[in-house]
Amino acid sequence: MAWKIMIQGTMSNAGKSLLCAGLCRIFKQDGYKVAPFKSQNMALNSFITDKGLEMGRAQVVQAEAAGIEPEVSMNPILLKPTNDVGSQVIVNGEVLGNMSARDYFKYKKELIPDVMKAFHKLEENYDIIVIEGAGSPAEINLKENDIVNMGLAKMVDAPVLLVGDIDRGGVFAQLLGTLLLLEEDEKERVKGLIINKFRGDKTILDPGIEMLEEKGNVPVIGVTPYLHVEIEDEDSLTERFTSKKSGGLLDIAVIRTPRISNFTDFMVLENIPEVSLRYVKNVSEFGTPDMIILPGTKNTMGDLKWIRESGLGACILKSASGTPVWGICGGYQMLGEVLCDPDQVEDGGTMQGMGLLPSETVFTGQKTRTRVNGTFAHVEGIFSELSNVAFEGYEIHMGETTYVEEVISKEHMSRIQDTVSGKISEDGISDGNVYGTYIHGIFDMEGVTDVIVKALAKKKGITLEKASGMDLKSFKEEQYDKLADGIRSHLDMERIYEIMKENVEEK
Repeated sequence: MAWKIMIQGTMSNAGKSLLCAGLCRIFKQDGYKVAPFKSQNMALNSFITDKGLEMGRAQVVQAEAAGIEPEVSMNPILLKPTNDVGSQVIVNGEVLGNMSARDYFKYKKELIPDVMKAFHKLEENYDIIVIEGAGSPAEINLKENDIVNMGLAKMVDAPVLLVGDIDRGGVFAQLLGTLLLLEEDEKERVKGLIINKFRGDKTILDPGIEMLEEKGNVPVIGVTPYLHVEIEDEDSLTERFTSKKSGGLLDIAVIRTPRISNFTDFMVLENIPEVSLRYVKNVSEFGTPDMIILPGTKNTMGDLKWIRESGLGACILKSASGTPVWGICGGYQMLGEVLCDPDQVEDGGTMQGMGLLPSETVFTGQKTRTRVNGTFAHVEGIFSELSNVAFEGYEIHMGETTYVEEVISKEHMSRIQDTVSGKISEDGISDGNVYGTYIHGIFDMEGVTDVIVKALAKKKGITLEKASGMDLKSFKEEQYDKLADGIRSHLDMERIYEIMKENVEEK
């Protein structure tokens, strides 16, 4: 029987995902075969497996930390919000359909067999399963038929570590309040408390910890520091959106739309020393960027409407004559001349695009979901040296984009091969200094970012000391080891192993 440990939090963004990734790395370092699991994930940052199935990115990161290939059984249910009251529901990597929050709340118990089948598959193949909860187990309005926090802990019989975020204040109230709202049998599952994101002298915290243990009757097994690691995140509360990197000679602006997705596409650009990449959500933040990026989105038509209403659309159009613009996935669709939604996949009807690319998009109910290898072919403008440069990535989108009839014979920007089906096709359009592609992760290859950054520097009349990107795989490995070192030195790992062992021995 596999050992299990579950990380639950007092709130969203308490640090559950990162702690799970760190534990996966630690167990791997200690010689165990470990896998992550999260029954239900809500995120717009998703990933496509090598089988063409869609899952949450947090479990992909955790799988990488564990040194294994991600598989959809690690995240059997993924909810991708389409608006404020509904989501696209993805089960076992495939779209089930769109549901309102109320309808899904009633339906989710029907998915328990899928959750348990996925968990048992992992249990058969791994020594340790690191389970991540969602939000808080004390959301009493959502506890009925819970399948992701204490409900899941009971189903798979997992001991729980409860994490509180001290960085946002009130950590003692967070932890004690959560324990107070748990049922007695749920509280018995909580074997330890973790105070996360601490900055400062821990001795000042000790009196509070003593009182916390006394009132909660649960030991504190670690105070983990605020760790400065560069690891992909998927949460809408990510600090990437508000971080202000200064000192970069090149300025890249990513338009932060309400339904932005897969912002991990820009991690490589963020980590080039002489590039400042910032997320822009209003006209006052726009400035005079050296490159503009329209990212992926879960609602292209809705976010395009927002871009226009916010005034950012006018800024982009005004800048596009002299500033290169990249659109990825939904951003690519926005750059065209027209968007048609006859089947009401999104908002329905027809909408005028930004008119920066000679293309049109028609939304259909079929979702493209695959991994690809590709090579740039016909690239115009400032980034023409991308021609013949290789890349890899993945596609997740509704709708197909083609040239408008007037230029139907024009060559596409790249040639791609679907690594799932083997099918060879074309992707993307470049027109002057405007570029569009469906490929997420297209910037991850060092050869791609090297050309882009050098071209931007040349246009600006500057020389960069370090123009190239990074070896992403090696960089990630370094960051996972750094994360594990930070967590190992501040958690009572001996006690965590005892908790897992005792849980199995009691059976």
